Amino acid sequence: MLPRVLLCGEIEYVKDEVKEIFHGIAEIVHLVSESRSHFLSLFGPDGPYEGTVALYRRNTSSEVIGKFDAPLIHALADITMVRWIAQSGGGYDEIDVQACKERGIMVSNTPGANEDATATATLYLMLSCLRHFSMAERSLRSGTWKTPYNAAQTHDVTGRTLGILGLGGIGLRFAHLAHAFPMRIIYFSRRKAESAPNWCEYVSSVEELCKQADILSLHVPLNQSTAGMIGEKEIRTLQRGSVLLNTSRGRIVDQEAIIRALEDGHLSSVGLDVYPDEPRVDPRLLTFPQCTLLPHVGGESAESWRTRELQALGNLKAFVLGGVGEDIVPELKTEIGNSTTL
Repeated sequence: MLPRVLLCGEIEYVKDEVKEIFHGIAEIVHLVSESRSHFLSLFGPDGPYEGTVALYRRNTSSEVIGKFDAPLIHALADITMVRWIAQSGGGYDEIDVQACKERGIMVSNTPGANEDATATATLYLMLSCLRHFSMAERSLRSGTWKTPYNAAQTHDVTGRTLGILGLGGIGLRFAHLAHAFPMRIIYFSRRKAESAPNWCEYVSSVEELCKQADILSLHVPLNQSTAGMIGEKEIRTLQRGSVLLNTSRGRIVDQEAIIRALEDGHLSSVGLDVYPDEPRVDPRLLTFPQCTLLPHVGGESAESWRTRELQALGNLKAFVLGGVGEDIVPELKTEIGNSTTL
């Protein structure tokens, strides 16, 4: 019997390639569960998930079995043979990585797969927030032409200072796109980025980044050290009339602080693709017409989805063949030598 790979979320863009990728090395099974308890019960003898050693995961699976929190991870470790979870996407905050580390389950993601898509979405948010393009389109569609659009409240991009928090793949790609205007571009990361061009200036702290930036763009992963990283203090350190952009994760910034700053004009606009309690969006955000709000689609395009699906499946194939896949999340890279081989 071949080992099984369970798809917790459907493959949409590389359906024809899946059978070829795993031909002769693993059997692909699909999620048929109706709840978390039902999900776990199907790993038993003669169940459709029996013999499953690895999972492909999309966030959409949480609608049925919930997030991969500690209770689920411990249950998987106790009653199943699962030793690898391949997240389809760069963000993996819905997986309790610490619990995985404790129980010997490895986690991979797909870094780089959606860099261009997310960076171009951030560029759109920046332009729309400064020029109020989202408001202008809504006024046209409502039949009011330019009302309530007011050009006197909009601004050009050229010459402004863009502050990037986190110069990883997405942050760096966004920096290159924004540099074309041109803009002054500064950044803060845990350490200086070796790949940063000489026109991309490193600053020594988040506080210094906020002091100098007209536009602050967030590009850090969500974890214990970044949750709430941008709060009241940081927002008030920004110059009055600044713009805040977030295409990373909603809980990185204090949403209440954002709303207060919009109410009193300290922030002129925000461009958001992510929210702390998705898919719920705080209705107060909808009362600021100058803001541009997207429903977490920044990293989604046909090209990025195809790339991330192939990358996640490739990680699973490497694990099935050799016991160790690729793209292991940073928190677990020290565990490679302790991973379970098939």
